[in-house]
Amino acid sequence: MTIPAGAARSARALWAELEPVHDVVHFAPEVQAAATAAGFRGFWRGYFAMRAAPLGPVGAAPVTAAFHGFDPSMTGRALPAVWSLGSPGDALAARLAGSVAALRRSGLDAVAPADLRRAAELAWAAAAEVDVDGRVLAAANAALPRPDDDLAVLWQATTTLREHRGDGHVAVLVARGVGPVAAHHLKIAAGETDGEWLRTARGFGPEAWAAGAQDLRARGWIDASGALTAEGADEHDGIERLTDRAAARPWAVLGPERTAELAALLAPMAAAVLAAGDVPAHGPVGLVREAR
Repeated sequence: MTIPAGAARSARALWAELEPVHDVVHFAPEVQAAATAAGFRGFWRGYFAMRAAPLGPVGAAPVTAAFHGFDPSMTGRALPAVWSLGSPGDALAARLAGSVAALRRSGLDAVAPADLRRAAELAWAAAAEVDVDGRVLAAANAALPRPDDDLAVLWQATTTLREHRGDGHVAVLVARGVGPVAAHHLKIAAGETDGEWLRTARGFGPEAWAAGAQDLRARGWIDASGALTAEGADEHDGIERLTDRAAARPWAVLGPERTAELAALLAPMAAAVLAAGDVPAHGPVGLVREAR
């Protein structure tokens, strides 16, 4: 289908509202407790089990490829061994129950029931329109059954839409020849995330980390201090524009009026989640919500 320019702008605007709602799965204590109760002890076992669970009992290699942000050795420490601790079904149940509990504690249980139901319906309608060609994580999440609870519906829809955007972003990076470490450095240089935290959290050693920075310097995208050059800023913005366009189909189908309605419903929910303090405002995905 032809994607209107407004749908690409909507994709970026809605990302700012969807991402915090989804991100409780990575940061909230309720999710960590649910993962531990399901047998996935340790943060990273829970992370890889819960995020990869829609794919089934998958091994490290395809997850490293799909996630496009981790050193293979780090993925390999968790997968496929986590499936001896619990099943993908266990991980799916834990992530959904923990995320819903975290959202309730963050204040979303105070949202008017009619507003929550409408937001869930609109988000689910958008998630049903993701284009899954070549998008493994989006396709796997889109194939999951619809939950019964409105808040669970909302969380799963935000997750499908978030992975859809992420799959498209990875495709853009691959097309531009930007590897995982270089992509991290580009976000760091743009001021979107913390560099040292990201290096250690993604498992890259000093040599691989330095090579990623050197790649960007050789392209002329960052200078010797690691700051974006003018060319680098243009490339960064171009990657983001292409990512927005790749994420635009659900919003083109939903249409501008329903998309704007969903954005208005989600904005106070996203703000409440961020105010609860579990989800960092400048997290590893590079979302700077204040600039939306």
